Amino acid sequence: MIGNATDRGTDLRSRLTIPADRLDDLNAFLLDPESRVVNDLLAVVARYGTPEEINRKARAAGALPTLLDRVRASHPEYLADLEWLAEQRDRGAFVSVADFRRGVLGARADTLEFRDDMAVTLEVSSLHYFPWIIAAARKAIAERSLMPGRWIRVRKMKEQEADGDLPAVAVAMQIIGASVVETLDTKGTDGSNIHLGGPATITGYFGGIGQPNDHVLQWVDEFLHYYTEYGVRQVLNVNSGTVLAGYLLHRLGVDIEFKISVFVGNDNPFAGLWTLLAARLFARDDGSGPLVGFNWGNSVNNETLEITAQIRRALGLEDLVRFEHHVTETWKSIVLQPYDRRAELVTLAGTVRNISAKHEGGDPEVDAARPHPSDILDYFRDKAEIVASGDWDNLQRNFMDKLDATNHTARALTEHGLSFGAAQNLHH
Repeated sequence: MIGNATDRGTDLRSRLTIPADRLDDLNAFLLDPESRVVNDLLAVVARYGTPEEINRKARAAGALPTLLDRVRASHPEYLADLEWLAEQRDRGAFVSVADFRRGVLGARADTLEFRDDMAVTLEVSSLHYFPWIIAAARKAIAERSLMPGRWIRVRKMKEQEADGDLPAVAVAMQIIGASVVETLDTKGTDGSNIHLGGPATITGYFGGIGQPNDHVLQWVDEFLHYYTEYGVRQVLNVNSGTVLAGYLLHRLGVDIEFKISVFVGNDNPFAGLWTLLAARLFARDDGSGPLVGFNWGNSVNNETLEITAQIRRALGLEDLVRFEHHVTETWKSIVLQPYDRRAELVTLAGTVRNISAKHEGGDPEVDAARPHPSDILDYFRDKAEIVASGDWDNLQRNFMDKLDATNHTARALTEHGLSFGAAQNLHH
């Protein structure tokens, strides 16, 4: 017998080494003036100016006075709500983290050392309509509950641009100190995938979410529009092509940020490695990158996230890329129910840094009992149709149930001496 098992294992592992000249090949392709895929991307960017000009436009468009002017022009009635929200923030109307902890643990909260270095970001989806923020704030003040630190939106961009919700939500997020993600209209449900037509053709999704052919360029164009017109910086990404386009945009100097959707299908450590490899490969020279988070598939377990956390740390991405993990899901149209990952999250939160607890549905026992349980398909309905159908109050009730679930998660974390990230300007 020649050598031992350890020697043979080391020799086998060495075969995984990637020669440095492979990177030279990639750079040669990216810099080749005949590379059509790069040329097409550069042509879209050029319509908006240089990356430096694009970023300047976006900073100006996303400034609070500019956004307030847009609200005043498109939906002036919202100004009073925004002023009220800022006044409540300034007078300290919202429960502090310390007081929330005392409400859960009593006097014992003052003697515990909470793991703030392991804080779990509280996340809710989908914040469809601006009035829901105000309703949520009134509820939080009355109940001494928390507003999340991260809000995901899946509403049609053109619709909310037309009715004034887009700038109003952006202002509200600045007031409360929370991050927000928008979902661009260029996605499979917009008709870009001509072979998809609802549940009867759902297997078409197995070949891709629906951004074929030139729709990657349309997605880039749409992002640059909302970035330069409204300062929308962080968007959802649902396709490997648009993910790569986002990396290239950032590498060019455009300050895009994105999170990768659950629909992309990261559901094992090898998929996580693939996602993080690209994030590291296309990072800027200062180490920064556009990928700020990615949703795991709903079937993952804690071990998957623990293994991938090792990868994330080894690639220097632990502080940059958040693991966004579904604690609850809508009752209908996306997962088998009951779906409740809160107990697993509490265990995970003590070992893995920089994660968020995403609440896409209410607690299952509550959601299931509603006359209109939460439904992922409601995300794709027109506002006018929702109002005409009488479902407006039902959908707002669904959203409030999600906020309740978010607070239940915060309580569970607190009971275990763990920390959470709520709206920074309201609670911290």
